[in-house]
Amino acid sequence: MKLDVINLDGKKAGSVDLGDEIFGLEPRADILHRVVRWQRNNAQAGTHKVKTRSETSYSTKKIYRQKGTGGARHGSRNAPIFRGGGVYKGPTPRSHGHDLTKKFRKLGLKHALSSKAKTGNLVILDEASAKEPKTGALAKKVRELGWKRALIIDGADVNENFVRAAANIEGLDVLPSMGANVYDILKRDTLVITKAGVEALEARLK
Repeated sequence: MKLDVINLDGKKAGSVDLGDEIFGLEPRADILHRVVRWQRNNAQAGTHKVKTRSETSYSTKKIYRQKGTGGARHGSRNAPIFRGGGVYKGPTPRSHGHDLTKKFRKLGLKHALSSKAKTGNLVILDEASAKEPKTGALAKKVRELGWKRALIIDGADVNENFVRAAANIEGLDVLPSMGANVYDILKRDTLVITKAGVEALEARLK
């Protein structure tokens, strides 16, 4: 697959050959779904907690006599059936994460890249760099290029001035190649990869 390379001014800056084994696959929703679910589950805090009957603060004194009341037999106000009592089998802190093999995660990233290439939402950028960390100048270029919700993936290292300039632009994210992931790629409308990013991703996914 051959794509034109552009610079931040929107001008053509050559072309690049993209490997079909990474950018030319037929995207499968089931693979993408499994990888995104793995990512989001691992990110979930799992800090939800309720008090059980041993943790509520009522007295442990028997609330009324065992017999002769005409009502049910009760011992403690901490029982789950009483207002303010403990919760029965409520949530406790735990991890929501589950395992997914490296091979499958790598396959999911390939399908995410291929899905952007197939829909025409993949842009190859010459380089993502800025001489000064000026948000206004970069925002103007992004507007002219028509990127409303975009993810920019650079090589192993990202240009610090460019990252600082992009930090305050709504809908624009910048990641190094090792930070590229399925969820962030699918979340944005446009995927922008620098030439250094393409080389790093192809080396990572081969």
